Amino acid sequence: MTTTDDVLSTVPAPAGSDIRVETVDYAHDDAPLQGVLAKDAAVAGPRPAVLVIHDWHGVNEHVEARVTMLARLGYVAFGADVYGAGVRPGDDSAAEVAGRFYGDNALFRARLRAGLDRLLADPEVDASKVVVMGYCFGGSGALELARTGADLVGAVSFHGGLITHDPSDADQIRAKLLVLTGGSDPVVPDEAVHAWQDEMRSAPHVDWQVVTYADAMHAFAVPGTDAPDHGAQYQERADRRSWQALQVFLAEVFDEEPTVS
Repeated sequence: MTTTDDVLSTVPAPAGSDIRVETVDYAHDDAPLQGVLAKDAAVAGPRPAVLVIHDWHGVNEHVEARVTMLARLGYVAFGADVYGAGVRPGDDSAAEVAGRFYGDNALFRARLRAGLDRLLADPEVDASKVVVMGYCFGGSGALELARTGADLVGAVSFHGGLITHDPSDADQIRAKLLVLTGGSDPVVPDEAVHAWQDEMRSAPHVDWQVVTYADAMHAFAVPGTDAPDHGAQYQERADRRSWQALQVFLAEVFDEEPTVS
């Protein structure tokens, strides 16, 4: 079975780099939050940055692996904490914890904004080149943050729920959007994809794209996921292809030469 360490090893640290990964305490109102920040200390000056939003298990080793991979690619990466410091639910309670935020969109967006603000506070972040991305719950979050009109150049959803809004607020979106979804994902069926696309069409200025991966279930990019009876299973092929798609997208929105690992 593919592990988080296996995925991390697909992006080796560049020669001469000094990748630092650290826990960061911050807050939203009175709620303590705890994220994880990764960057190359051997590089000086501001650089593009990526905000990573966790899945419904909270900030964990998967988030740490992804921010580390992004730092190895040359970005400042911050894994934001939506739930709160120490709130890292297991399979038995993750749906309930995530449901609190799905049911309170204002709180959800405020916690996402707090993570973005913490990333922007880093002096080595180029505030004109920031992308948000996320997995499952975090994929929904990435798109929700874009809907707030946040000054982002891109938003990427990995097997995230495609929530539509009525009345629509798609006209607030300033970021380019990349949706990476599974062709066999019962959590995000074709009808949900079509409804989301129809809403995006109502805002012609929004630059969006959807990539669908054959036979991929929900959580196809989260190593260790193996619950096909519940429609969720890791798939190495879709994970690899979606990571490559992310890199091409980042190169475009950050105006860089594409390098795909």
